Amino acid sequence: MNAAATTARAPDDLSDLLTPNAVVAALAVPNKKVLFQQLATTGAKLAGVDAKLVTERLVERERLGSTGFGGGVAIPHGKIDGLDGVVGVFARLAAPIDFAAIDDMPVDLVFLLLSPTDAGVEHLKALARVSRRLRDRAFVAKLRGAGSEDALYALFASSETRNAA
Repeated sequence: MNAAATTARAPDDLSDLLTPNAVVAALAVPNKKVLFQQLATTGAKLAGVDAKLVTERLVERERLGSTGFGGGVAIPHGKIDGLDGVVGVFARLAAPIDFAAIDDMPVDLVFLLLSPTDAGVEHLKALARVSRRLRDRAFVAKLRGAGSEDALYALFASSETRNAA
């Protein structure tokens, strides 16, 4: 194994996209519109951008097709001028909401991704990493069972050894 491989972040570790203060354990929202407003407020604070602009970008992206990809999970995302890098916000909802997801199931786990407007490849890689992690049924079950925001963040920040005997 070369030196670069040993110092590289594990693919499961999403701590470069998510900070402890970007995790909400029991967000109570009645619908997707209010969810986007709440996520936008948190994301805007972290990124130093306007929350209304973030909400607009999320709504624009959602018009292209639902970002709810099934199993109760959604990854709303958008590109925003003025960002220095990709910013993530994770919310576990207090109660699932309708999201017009691909499987018509309500959503209770939401990972918001905001990227700079010129971050084409970086945005796609972040989206792929988050998607891969949230397609792992065992991981999703742990997210649903985590008792606190700290526990949720720890799940995203740690790399689990999946092939341990």
